[in-house]
Amino acid sequence: MNSGNFFAELKRRNVYKVAVAYIVAGWALSQGIAQVFPVFDIPNWVIRLIVLLIIIGLPIALVLAWMFELTPQGIKRTETADAAGQHSRGNAWIYVVIIAAAFSIGLFFLGRYSAGNRTASPAAIQNKSIAVLPFDNLSRDPDNAYFAEGVQDEILTRLAKVADLKVISRTSTQHFKSAPENLPQIAQQLGVANILEGSIQKANDQVRVNVQLINAMTDAHLWADTFDRKLTDIFAVESEIAKTIADTLQAKLTGSEKTAISKKPTENPEAYELYLKGRHFWNRRTEADIRKALEYFQQAIAKDPSYALAYAGLADCYAILPAYTNGSPRQFVESAITAARRAIELDDSLSEAHTSFANAMAADLQLPASEGEFKRAFGLNPNYASAHQWYGEVLQSLGRFDEAIAEIRRARDLDPLSLIINSVLASAFYSAGRYDEASQQIQRTFDLDPSFGVTFWVRAQINEAKGDLEHAVADYNKASATGSLPSDQVQAMVACANARVGKRAEAEKILNELVNESRNRFVASYPLAQIQAVLGNKDEAVRLLEKAYDERSIPIGGAGNGGPKIDNRFDSLRDDPRFQKLLAKFMGEAQ
Repeated sequence: MNSGNFFAELKRRNVYKVAVAYIVAGWALSQGIAQVFPVFDIPNWVIRLIVLLIIIGLPIALVLAWMFELTPQGIKRTETADAAGQHSRGNAWIYVVIIAAAFSIGLFFLGRYSAGNRTASPAAIQNKSIAVLPFDNLSRDPDNAYFAEGVQDEILTRLAKVADLKVISRTSTQHFKSAPENLPQIAQQLGVANILEGSIQKANDQVRVNVQLINAMTDAHLWADTFDRKLTDIFAVESEIAKTIADTLQAKLTGSEKTAISKKPTENPEAYELYLKGRHFWNRRTEADIRKALEYFQQAIAKDPSYALAYAGLADCYAILPAYTNGSPRQFVESAITAARRAIELDDSLSEAHTSFANAMAADLQLPASEGEFKRAFGLNPNYASAHQWYGEVLQSLGRFDEAIAEIRRARDLDPLSLIINSVLASAFYSAGRYDEASQQIQRTFDLDPSFGVTFWVRAQINEAKGDLEHAVADYNKASATGSLPSDQVQAMVACANARVGKRAEAEKILNELVNESRNRFVASYPLAQIQAVLGNKDEAVRLLEKAYDERSIPIGGAGNGGPKIDNRFDSLRDDPRFQKLLAKFMGEAQ
C-alpha cells in the first residue's frame, strides 16, 4: 500500500475523526478532573495517573478505529462492515466533540465555584497544622496584655519558619478566647488539627508561661508544661515551646529551621517589649495606630541599634502609611526602603526583613524587582500570610490574575479570618473580571465583619463594574464613613461613578474641590487622573498619571484600583502612545 492509499484508507476508516474526538474528549476530561479533584482533596498523583492513561489510550483508540467500524447495527470488524456495505454515520464524531466540550465546561465551573465555597473537612485537615490561640494575661496589670499577645505571636512566628508545618496567623486566632470550649469547631474553622493554649503572668522581671498542646479532633492533650523564668530568658522559653511542638507533631526540621527557631532577636528585654508594643499598634491598621507603632519601633531601635526586627517593623509602618493617609507617599516609601535595607544588613536570614523590603519596593513601583525579595522571604518562612497577600497584590497590579489569586488564596489559608486578606481576594476576582466570584467572596467577608471599611470599598468596585452605580456610590460613602481609607481616593471614585452615569456636573464639582484643596495640602495625582480620564480629558489625565508615577501615589493591588495596567478608568487611554510608554515603565519593561 503506497502512502497516498494509506492516508486515504485512514480517512475512510474514520481514524482521523476518532483521533480528533479522542483528543478533544481526553483534553476535556483532564481539564475537568484538574478543576474538580482538588476540591475533594484527591491526591495529585491520581490526577497525573489519569492523564497518563488518557495519553496511553490514544494509540489504542487509533488501532481500534482501524480494526472496527461503528455501524447502525453495532460494532463490527471493518472487513465485515465493508463486505456488508455497512458504514458509520459521518457525523457521530461531532457529537462526541460537542458532548466532551460541554462536559469540560461543566466541570470547569463546578470546580471553580466549589473551590471558592468549600470549608475544611476533618478528613482534609493536615495533621501537621496548628493554631496558637491568644494567651491569657494573668498579670495584675492589664497593660501587660500586649506582652501576652507578643509571646503568642513570637511562638507562632518561630513555628511558621518550619516548612513542614501549617501555622495559622495571629489575625485569625485573635478572634477566639485563650481556652474556648468548642475546640473542634474552632479548629475546623481555622483548618487545623492542633491547638496551643496558654497563659502569661508577668511581674517585674519574672515571667510564668503555661502552655498545653491539644489535638482538637480527639481532645487529646499531647503536651503541657510550665516555665518560670526571668524576662531575659523569654526567648529561650519561646524557642523551647516551638521546638517541642514541632517534635510532638513530628515535623521535619532542617538545620536552618532549627537555627531560626532558636535565634534570639535582641539581647535587650526593654527593646523587646517596645517592639511588641509596636506590633500591637501596627496590627490595628489606622493612621493614628500606625504612627504610634512607628514611635515604639524607633524607641526599640534606640535601645538596641542592631535589632533587625524593629527595623522591619519600621519599614512596614512606612510602607503601608500611604494607604491610610492623604499625605505624600514618596517620603514614606523612601523611609521604608531605608529601614528594610538596614534590617537585611543586620540579619539576612530574617523573612520579615525581606518581606518588608519587597513591600517597600512595590510601593516604590519597582514591581518586577520586588518579586525576587518576596520569593526569598517565602524560602525563609513559607507560612507568612502577609507576604503572600502583598505578593498577590503585586501580581494583581501586573495583570497576572491567576497567579495573584493563587497567592492570595494561600494567604487566606494561613489567615482564614483576616478581613483584609478576604477583601483583597475579592478584589483580585474583580480585577480578573470574575464578578460573580468576587461578589460571593466579598459577601463572605461581610459575614466575618459587616463594618470593615475596605469591604465596602471592594463591593463598591464590583457594583460599579456591574452597572449598579447607585449602590456603588452608597458603598463608597460607607467606606469613607469608616475613616479607614484616604478621603481623596473615595471622593474620586464617587466622581468617576457619577461621570459614568452622565452626572458630569457632579463629577466636575468633586474634581474642582480636590484641585482647590491641592493648593493648601498634598492631593495625590492618581485619583485626579482617574476623574480626568473618565471625563474624557485625555491630555490632563496622562499628565496627572505621569505625575502620580513620580510621586509614587499609584496604588498597588487593592480593589482593582491598582495602577494603569488593571484600572478600567484608564481604558480610554489604552491606544495613546504616551500612556503606553508610562505603562511600560510601570510594568518594568524595556523602553
